[in-house]
Amino acid sequence: MAGDIDREGVEKAYGRWAPVYDLVFGKVFDEGRRSTIAEADKIGGRVLDVGVGTGLSLSEYSRNTKLCGVDISEPMLRRALKRVREFGLTNVETLAVMDAKNLAFPDAFFDAVVAQYVITAVPDPERTLDDFIRVLKPGGELILVNHIGAESGPRRMFELAFAPLARRLGWRPEFPWERLTNWAAKHGGVTLTERRPMPPMGHFSLIRFRKS
Repeated sequence: MAGDIDREGVEKAYGRWAPVYDLVFGKVFDEGRRSTIAEADKIGGRVLDVGVGTGLSLSEYSRNTKLCGVDISEPMLRRALKRVREFGLTNVETLAVMDAKNLAFPDAFFDAVVAQYVITAVPDPERTLDDFIRVLKPGGELILVNHIGAESGPRRMFELAFAPLARRLGWRPEFPWERLTNWAAKHGGVTLTERRPMPPMGHFSLIRFRKS
C-alpha cells in the first residue's frame, strides 16, 4: 500500500539500529524473547530464527537445539557472528543474510520457526508467513512474538498517528490481530494453538501456529 514499508527501507533502518539495538531494545523485549525460546526448546530439533538480528537470543537456546539464523541486515548479522564466536555456540549451523519471504531452505526442513518482532517489520507479512510455513515440517510450530495494534481507543489513535514515523524507523505500529487470523484462514493447514499477552503492558503477544 502507499506509504508502507519496503525492503530497502527496512534494511537501511536496521543497519542504523545495529550499533545500539541491544541497548535500546534488549530489556524491553526480554520477556517475549525468553518465552519464544522456551517454546522452541520444548520442540527441539532444528529451529529457524528469522530476524535474528544481533544474535541476542542465540546463547539463550538449549545447546541441544540446532539453530539457523537469518536477517535482512548484514550489520546486524556481523554482531550475531561475533556473539556466536564469543560464546562458542557450536549449535548455530547457519547465519545468513536472507529475505524472510524468500527463504533459501527446502520445504519441511525445520521443526520450529521463530520470528521475534518480525511480522510488523516486513513489506509483505502474508507472503512471509507463507514461506515460514513452507519450511516447517508437518506438526512443526511457527512461534511469533509481536506487537498487535489496538482495535479502538486512545492507543489506536496514537498508533495511527505514529505510523508514518514508525515506518521510517522500520515497522508498523498499527498491525491488527485480524490480519493474522485472516491469513491463517486463507492459508489453511495451520492451527492457532496459543495467543499469550507479553510485556510491556500486554501490547505484545506470543502467538503459536501448528502446521498440519
